[in-house]
Amino acid sequence: MILLVEDNPDDVALTLRALKKSKIANEVVTAQDGAEAIEYLFGEGRFAERDTREQPQLVLLDLKLPKLDGLEVLRRLRADQRTRYLPVVVLTTSSEERDLIESYKLGANSYIRKPVDFLQFSEAINQLGLYWLVLNEPPPL
Repeated sequence: MILLVEDNPDDVALTLRALKKSKIANEVVTAQDGAEAIEYLFGEGRFAERDTREQPQLVLLDLKLPKLDGLEVLRRLRADQRTRYLPVVVLTTSSEERDLIESYKLGANSYIRKPVDFLQFSEAINQLGLYWLVLNEPPPL
């Protein structure tokens, strides 16, 4: 399963389309803001009944989010033993060097700037899926 944390409905649709085009069949759960992502991952709020032993194989995290920004989501993930080793790919339009540096400082596994062109974006998602969902060996939890 992939957790896509993205507040822009157009970017959600674009990402889902690119995943489908790349034949990545993993279930995709979307969170529209940072607070919803935290609730999902830690089984809080409306996700209180969720079995948190089943975590995503990959988190695609935007930085510019309402309620709780992506950097704070990343900070909380890395601070908790249950989510410390989840692969997190920052997928953002931000070209600010401080976002890049802070993402890696907080433990992002990868930082990808969203290409504007759909074909380039689709290829980036294809490569991302191939690496993180097929080739990468996650740590035992």
